[in-house]
Amino acid sequence: MDLNKAADFMATHARPLDRRRFDMLTGKGDPEALLAALNAYRNPDGGYGRGLEPDLRSRTSQPGPALHAFEVFEQLAPGTAPEAAALCDWLEAVALPDGGLPFGLHVPDPAGCAPFWADADPRTSSLQITAIVTATAQRVAAHDPAVAAHPWLGRATRYCLDTVRTRDELHALELAFVLSLADSVQDTELIALLGKHIPEDGLVHVQGGLEDEMMRPLDFAPYPDRPVRALFTPDVVAAELARLDEQQQDDGGWAVDFATYSPAAHLEWRGYATVRAVSILQRN
Repeated sequence: MDLNKAADFMATHARPLDRRRFDMLTGKGDPEALLAALNAYRNPDGGYGRGLEPDLRSRTSQPGPALHAFEVFEQLAPGTAPEAAALCDWLEAVALPDGGLPFGLHVPDPAGCAPFWADADPRTSSLQITAIVTATAQRVAAHDPAVAAHPWLGRATRYCLDTVRTRDELHALELAFVLSLADSVQDTELIALLGKHIPEDGLVHVQGGLEDEMMRPLDFAPYPDRPVRALFTPDVVAAELARLDEQQQDDGGWAVDFATYSPAAHLEWRGYATVRAVSILQRN
């Protein structure tokens, strides 16, 4: 990859939060500035909204944006922020009795929101959203004692690990997100069980997505030296890393391979995808 071109893309097109995340990846970051950029999306209740999830433009705090907040808290390591434990407080307050999170809460301002966010049922737990929020929180917990000790995290983890064992079939996103959680807590037995749903080439079609939308090996196992990486042969991983490297666009950024719901969201996702691609290629 060409980091100079990536930096130019981020400076030209990315939102301030992703520019700050990119700066951290390239050794020019300021943790306080990164936290300040994140807090532009924070609400007084301790949750996050206001477009932090690009296809969910609602001002309201929602479970989906909590994922992106935890990604920032993970990137602050070894530093911590009190906002992380406060986010756990908010998640505990909106969790359902079984410990799961709803895919989304009521959206009173649906302009610019993807229908699957705006029309989500707040009364039903979602394995998909609970798993990815919890997986990312578990990675924050590795360096933040307040998150590690928070009762919400234990309840949400148990919900996911218990629920997935009752499922005969999993949506591709559920599979990827529960694998991420199993990897975060190093549950090698569950990783092996879920790995049976993934073909040798690591490609799993995303039901309901674009015709050619796939979850790929680096979606399941982006980083080396993690238990989930054992599901894929070195040759498969090497080919996927080469593919990711080659997908850098002429403008320096990476594209997205899923439907977005506004021109603004599409560009914001590209900044997010560029941060993700650089992180994966650097760490590999």
